[in-house]
Amino acid sequence: MDRMMSQKEAKRGQVMELLTAGKVSQQEAGKMLAVSVRQIKRILRRYRTAGLPGLISKKRGRVSNRRLDETIRINAIKMIGEHYRDFGPTLAAEKLDELHDIRLSVESARQLMIAAGYWKPRKGSAISVHPMRERRARLGELVQIDGSPHDWFEGRANRCTLLVFIDDATGTLLQLRFAPTETTLGYMHTLHDHIVAHGLPVALYSDKHSIFRINAKEADPEAETQFGRATRELGIECIHANSPQAKGRVERANQTLQDRLPKEMRLAGISDIASANDWLPGFMVSFNRRFAVIPKDAVDAHIAYSGSAEELTNILSVQTAKTLSKNLSFQYEGNLIQVEISGTGLAMRGAKVTLHDHFDGTRVLRWKNRKYTYTTLTKAQRKTAEADGKTINARVEEALAKRCTTNSKGYKPAARHPWRTMHIGKSATDSKTVIQQHR
Repeated sequence: MDRMMSQKEAKRGQVMELLTAGKVSQQEAGKMLAVSVRQIKRILRRYRTAGLPGLISKKRGRVSNRRLDETIRINAIKMIGEHYRDFGPTLAAEKLDELHDIRLSVESARQLMIAAGYWKPRKGSAISVHPMRERRARLGELVQIDGSPHDWFEGRANRCTLLVFIDDATGTLLQLRFAPTETTLGYMHTLHDHIVAHGLPVALYSDKHSIFRINAKEADPEAETQFGRATRELGIECIHANSPQAKGRVERANQTLQDRLPKEMRLAGISDIASANDWLPGFMVSFNRRFAVIPKDAVDAHIAYSGSAEELTNILSVQTAKTLSKNLSFQYEGNLIQVEISGTGLAMRGAKVTLHDHFDGTRVLRWKNRKYTYTTLTKAQRKTAEADGKTINARVEEALAKRCTTNSKGYKPAARHPWRTMHIGKSATDSKTVIQQHR
């Protein structure tokens, strides 16, 4: 019987013998077994009734009440193998519950996946040497932004970049947008949607990408990028992190998104950027429900944008200043931009105009807060026009030469031509007068 007892149960037997012999008190016995006096009384009662066998757990050899039902276990392994073989245990458990009505704990899913060979146990993460910065108190005080290039569509489409806006206080995903690459207009588009949905945040926290700041060593300290100019006009502070660890909130979110988003889009049958951007708002709702936290202060720090929609779009554009020539044109990206006006346009000669490139692909020309229409002449069109001009000039010259040749071969002027009238009864002096008058 002693050999069937566990070490813990054998120790209880020894203490019960001392307690029965009166060598220790119930309180001392409790300290020796690290249990309460009340529990010592229960153990002593079983010991006096059944002896040492009474101290052996009655659950010994019985199936645990928490053991996973065999049918559920088989179905779970089957579903994981068919649909979630490359998922992590947490996401696999969520999908089993959400789509197949199979409720497992994350640890149960992990053990099943390890047993089936779908998951390899990982070593514990190394202790971080970067101290955690305390979260901001309110939603909208600090929004961390970043671009995450990745094979988001798992080969079903080209690699692209996910632009991420996440709130520092709550960990809430505020904006997600897929773009072919990380560009100024892409961030302006995402910021535009953020302002329309939530308002103006207090500050944006980004890395030192050239989209956000001028990195040249000899650059003017007051020089700013197009994105920096737009945020300044909107009254949003831009803060640049000195290291990726400093903006750890968005960096960790990127890792989670790179794991979850491709699998979610695979299940949803999404394989292009346009469809993904339409689908992302619903994903953000479920993601925020799972990971967002409650802020310390419930007051939202965002403020509503007071300008018009056109003014907001105008600010969030890439602006290029140009000077008009005498014929009201200028060159841009190798093309000739010709301003169209109804009058003479004298006032616009040498004027400083601004060309606005918007994130929706449109382009607007402005001068003194007014829009102007224009035509664009590409390099090929300009070469064609120049060739046409040369051809026209050559043909005119050819026609003039032909006329001169015809006159030299006996061309007869009309009856009332001045050349005829000047020779009738006129002297040479009178002839010159008639020719001058005719001219």
